[in-house]
Amino acid sequence: MSAAKVKMRGKKMRNQPASVQYPSSSTQNGGDTPVTGGGGDDDSSKVHPSTERTNNPHQLGGWVRGHQKDRGGYAMEMPKYITAGAFARARATEVGAMLKAVTKTTGSCHVFGALPKHMRRRAMSHNTNRLPRRLRDVANRMREKSLQAGSKKKKEQAKSKSRKARRRHGNLLLEFNRRQRKNKWLETHIWHAKRFHMVKKWGYSLGDRPTYKCYRPCYRAMSSHCLLQDLSYYCCMELQGEEDKLLASLSQLTSKEAGPTFAAALSLSGQRQGSVVVYRAGQYPSQPLGPVTFLWRPRTQGSTHRQLWIWAHPTIKKDLLPELQTVCQCCEAVVPPVVAVVTPPEVVSTLELEPKSEKIPEAKQVTGAKRKQTCKDDSGSPAKKILGDGTRSPTTPVTWKSNSTGIVINDLTMEIVRYRLIGPQSHSVLAETLEAATDCNEMNKSQPSSLWWPEHCKDEGKMNLHRQQADVYHIMKGIYSTGELPSGTVLGLTVDDPRLTLPTKKVKALPCVKQAQEVDEEKRRELMLRGVPEHCCQSYLWEQSVRDNVTDNKISEQDLNRMRSEVLVPGSRLSPTPLQGRVPILLVHQPGKQVGHEMSSWGAGWDLLLPKGWGMAFWVPLVYRGVRIGGLNMSLKHAQNKGAPHFPHDYPDCPAGVRFQEEQEAEFLHKFKRRPPAKRTNYIKHGCLAPFRCPWQQLAEEWELISREGGEERRGDRQTQTTTEADTVMEEEMTSQRDICATKPQSCVTVLRNRKSLRLLSGWCRPTTSKGQKLCRAGEAPALDRSAVTSFLTTHVMSLVWVRLSLLSKGKPELHAMVCVPTAEDLQLLNKGLGSSGPQEPPHRDHFKSRIKRRKKGPKKAATSSLSSKTEGKESELPAACEPDCTTSQDPKSSSDLIFGLWPDPLPSVTSHCSRVTLGWVTQGDFSLSAGCGEALGFVSVAGLLNTLVNQPMEHRGMLLLRNPTSLHYRFVKINIEV
Repeated sequence: MSAAKVKMRGKKMRNQPASVQYPSSSTQNGGDTPVTGGGGDDDSSKVHPSTERTNNPHQLGGWVRGHQKDRGGYAMEMPKYITAGAFARARATEVGAMLKAVTKTTGSCHVFGALPKHMRRRAMSHNTNRLPRRLRDVANRMREKSLQAGSKKKKEQAKSKSRKARRRHGNLLLEFNRRQRKNKWLETHIWHAKRFHMVKKWGYSLGDRPTYKCYRPCYRAMSSHCLLQDLSYYCCMELQGEEDKLLASLSQLTSKEAGPTFAAALSLSGQRQGSVVVYRAGQYPSQPLGPVTFLWRPRTQGSTHRQLWIWAHPTIKKDLLPELQTVCQCCEAVVPPVVAVVTPPEVVSTLELEPKSEKIPEAKQVTGAKRKQTCKDDSGSPAKKILGDGTRSPTTPVTWKSNSTGIVINDLTMEIVRYRLIGPQSHSVLAETLEAATDCNEMNKSQPSSLWWPEHCKDEGKMNLHRQQADVYHIMKGIYSTGELPSGTVLGLTVDDPRLTLPTKKVKALPCVKQAQEVDEEKRRELMLRGVPEHCCQSYLWEQSVRDNVTDNKISEQDLNRMRSEVLVPGSRLSPTPLQGRVPILLVHQPGKQVGHEMSSWGAGWDLLLPKGWGMAFWVPLVYRGVRIGGLNMSLKHAQNKGAPHFPHDYPDCPAGVRFQEEQEAEFLHKFKRRPPAKRTNYIKHGCLAPFRCPWQQLAEEWELISREGGEERRGDRQTQTTTEADTVMEEEMTSQRDICATKPQSCVTVLRNRKSLRLLSGWCRPTTSKGQKLCRAGEAPALDRSAVTSFLTTHVMSLVWVRLSLLSKGKPELHAMVCVPTAEDLQLLNKGLGSSGPQEPPHRDHFKSRIKRRKKGPKKAATSSLSSKTEGKESELPAACEPDCTTSQDPKSSSDLIFGLWPDPLPSVTSHCSRVTLGWVTQGDFSLSAGCGEALGFVSVAGLLNTLVNQPMEHRGMLLLRNPTSLHYRFVKINIEV
């Protein structure tokens, strides 16, 4: 009998009494005992069932549902006689089992089981009166038991507030504040949450990408119009003190070899914004922390006291802030005074961020109590929306001072709103959205006011400065493109509330030809060449008192709508402008593409700095001018089109970059494991050792060993070997390398940022255009020979260099693609044309596949081994006999730790694992809309690159190979180092 038939028979006999038996022969005594011609009960045991089964030809095939196999049927003839006692006992047992099955109610059964299907109704479970009378008592008893069981386990839940109560202003703000305890919200969070896919990163809830398709429209906005982003999550640290002491302290974090520092002349005057990569104190060129931008406040006449803002990514803050405190000797924390404000207990709980174990339990609402909100003290102030970083306790210090140097450090995180406008028409959008603040009338000037603008208007010197800034702002409207201005230009300004000039519908802001004609050509040329004058860079946004005054006295939307309704002509502007509607801002020019010989100033724009609380008041008017909104994804694409490294993706030598790569590897590995093994890419067969990460340290160490031992000829011979031979040689070399590395101290990999060295290296690579077809003019570089390479590697042997790779033919580079060295035979393919196809990587052998299969078959073999001890011994010897020797020596981990398709740790040699020697990996790769071809950005080893350039002929210098992790096809690329 087959297994399916046995299963079907068991399913059919499951609910039958034990005495019921299907006939196994043609002569049965009513399903009780076979009849053999004898009499009595004892005679039935004399005939063996197997003997009777063999005599019947229809029973050879076993039991068959509904009929006998081989067209056989059941015998319809009556037995000659039956045994009364046995027959009665069998029938009584069946009747008893049937009654027991009908009347018994188990936990899984229900009363409806006693009803026919056409009488079962869902409404009967709620109203037992719909059941027949004979079943009502049983149903009521079951209902009471279920209620008693539920009352023991489930507590009586409190009645929730009505929707009207939940939507009250105070309750909305309480909920708004409560939901920011774990991940802080920007002021534009509600706007983004309705239109973007939100992600939780770096302690914030940020918009990653829109819910609608807009990849190409966003690129067109960056190229021809304007793209808007909210960068308020960037951290701002303010330093105050004497200028010489500040420069002396900050000089320990930078080096002039990597470019302009905090002491650059234009940046120090306050006219330009600067950018620099900071290091740990005195550790250059190793131990970098990451890139930061800084802005000096313009000098005040007759004072040496200076003010500096340092803007950094939130992942750098925890490393940069202690370093600033160390170099400035600001270790004494200033505890802010606690302001006694009468607020409800619920509001106080939202302002304090406490551990989960120490949270104060909220007051339980009594069932049946009134939903109306009660307040013990009528004088208690209503709940306010948290502005700034409200997740920290009011007693958390945000200020540190030094008694020796007099320097004060203030943490201004989320105290200033920062928007970024990218595109050539960014200044046109600002010109239509913002208007210079209007002067107060004489009546407002004569009366004392608690607002900052009426007091400001009383000083004629300050108003003269404001008029000069307004004139510069008016001249800026006549400039055709944002990229025509000097990079990093700063303009301070005071503007009216942009909500007063909000259009009724969205309009696309375009440059005004009439305004461009009205602007003096000489002044516009002066602005384009020299930038904004130093005295016009001043802004009252630097003053803490002014920022607080503007934030606290902002006109609410409700009051603004009421004032609009009182205007005689609907839709016209409010006149006069409310005194609370003047906001100090800072406009900071953001440079576009500054490296390379093409697409100069692409992606340039403006940064708009505002006091906190005014985020949405400026955001909505900017959106109404036809800008595109971008998220974190567009920030990465913006950096990719500029050819610039993006933080923290492209900073492998920084702590934040290392943490990001670890998180990215865990995310990719989790996604890889979710797929079934049959649908995964076998990276071992593709010759990809690390598809989810880039082992930079191992790459630099191997190239250091190769360059020190002079292994160029040995590597050239190795490239002609087969894959199997290369694998064996690879393991022998890695064993010797690990022994050598274990004896010397561990050295960390660094990224080459020395400007002089980068220019020299760029000249040796012969820079070309984006498609790698046209040579670009560059300075005369010294001849590339062995002596020049040896002298260069004395200081940069463990360094990586940032490169741009342009594909010569079709193809789309992917993340973590391998950059390899072409052989002499590969370079001969280029003689056929730049679009010729590249070589192929031979498939690799997966040594771990058989071990993973045996691991899966292990439980099955253990189950079968219990049947026979002899077979257990034989099966246990088979795996050891067929185990490959290479996997035993290469893989120290157990088979339970293996993942199908991935090479386990520790990795073998990353440089010589494939048929082509590896130089580095890609960290950004995609089809570039600006270049019209596939482009990749990544890092390569300086030692490996120099050894490759020396051995290449002049006509093919800088040609490399690129291979994606999921492909065996190499493609030719041209390497460019843009400085």
